[in-house]
Amino acid sequence: MILYPSLHLKEGAVSRFTRAGDPEEAEVLHDDPTARAKDFEKQKFEWLHVVDLDGAFEGHPVNKPAVEAILKSIKIPIQLSGGMRTLAVIEEWLERGVSRVVLASLALRQPDLAREACRLFPGRIAIKIDSRDGYAATTGWLKLSGTKALDLALRFEDAGAAAIIHASINKDGALAEINREALTDFAFALTTPVIASGGITSLADLAALKTHEKSGIAGLILGRALYTGKIEAGEALALAAA
Repeated sequence: MILYPSLHLKEGAVSRFTRAGDPEEAEVLHDDPTARAKDFEKQKFEWLHVVDLDGAFEGHPVNKPAVEAILKSIKIPIQLSGGMRTLAVIEEWLERGVSRVVLASLALRQPDLAREACRLFPGRIAIKIDSRDGYAATTGWLKLSGTKALDLALRFEDAGAAAIIHASINKDGALAEINREALTDFAFALTTPVIASGGITSLADLAALKTHEKSGIAGLILGRALYTGKIEAGEALALAAA
């Protein structure tokens, strides 16, 4: 099981939304993304998950300087999300050194274009689905679409996607606690590897999901718990590798 420490970028700093539906409400976790990325590499994480929060809402990449600085500072692969709405933008980031591009809004709103990206860049595209009550949520995460999360994921089963990233969202638009049973059922229904995002707040959560690895849960994205110390990197990596 691969652990992906996350860097969410807002105005050049590592931040997190206090309320996911409001881009103005964000808490700064670290003012130097490059230094934080280096720390994660030193801690022996195999991947880094980077999100351009401003880009996700603007519809195009915003935090380019911060992402480029991270790319130059570390050697571990990066998967990048936020503002990926055209093939040209996707290709640009892949050429700049990003190992994997994550498509969220594009996958929901223009699934044919997202499938085309998977075809053009096999193994280098991940599809992210924000899910509440079993339905895919739109940008801002407060509105639900009429598309079931699993149905959306199934559209990409034969597309060549590297992974499906599944995030559980609560009614306020923030990340919710992971429903292990629902997540396991979701992963079991797919042949594409599933990466769980959000709601992992302790080693106990990690250990519980580790037991479902054979169901198709191939990775976990870790955020705030790493920054607050609720999850210690060395212990988490040892548990994931066990």
